[in-house]
Amino acid sequence: MDGIAMYTSVQGQNHDALVMKHAPMVKRIAYHLLNRLPDSIQVEDLIQAGMMGLLEATRNFDNNQGATFETYAGIRVRGAMLDEVRRCDWTPRSVHRKSREVSAAMREIESATGRDARDSEVAEKMGITLHEYHQILVDSAGCKIFSTEALLLSGGTNIKDCKTAEQGPMDGVAMEGFKEALADSISSLPERERLAVSLYYEEEMNLKEIGEVLGVSESRVCQINSQAMFRLRSRMHDWLDETES
Repeated sequence: MDGIAMYTSVQGQNHDALVMKHAPMVKRIAYHLLNRLPDSIQVEDLIQAGMMGLLEATRNFDNNQGATFETYAGIRVRGAMLDEVRRCDWTPRSVHRKSREVSAAMREIESATGRDARDSEVAEKMGITLHEYHQILVDSAGCKIFSTEALLLSGGTNIKDCKTAEQGPMDGVAMEGFKEALADSISSLPERERLAVSLYYEEEMNLKEIGEVLGVSESRVCQINSQAMFRLRSRMHDWLDETES
């Protein structure tokens, strides 16, 4: 066996070992995402998409980038699963439209008042009842992931002038600036929304577990999480190119 063939064989073995080692991570991420997805999404489809993301990660991982393989692979796996969800997205156009209206209303209120927009204020700004507003939060959470991953991975919204991550030096600077702005926006969320986001994305707790921590129902956790994502989209408006249906 010549040197190139031997190197290729070793690389293939390394890739296989990485896939086997991190396959349980794919399953864990799939079930975690499934908590916020409509019933039409099957966990098997998420796992299959996630495994493709994991395979891609083994081929493209670069030790010199500073991140561990697990961190890098986790991002690629989530991205592949989100792509699968978007591919199967049967969300009515009206839900997407109302979602944008919520973010726009929040942005106007917070720009005018200099503080967090309240539920009642957003509902009044949109000319709907508080019950209707809360239903929009539930509908949006059940049909589409408004998540920090979706923002970072350009889920239907593109980072202005940086649609493909780190194509060149300036793209890298733009992406780092975006991440810093996103971190600042998360830290500025109202305390309960910030805690819900942290428990869901960092501690990977499900809605029931978060509800027990916050002392509210699962449906209320869903509303809180959705509202946090709307608020993030509102505050990140200058970074995002809103091109959804």
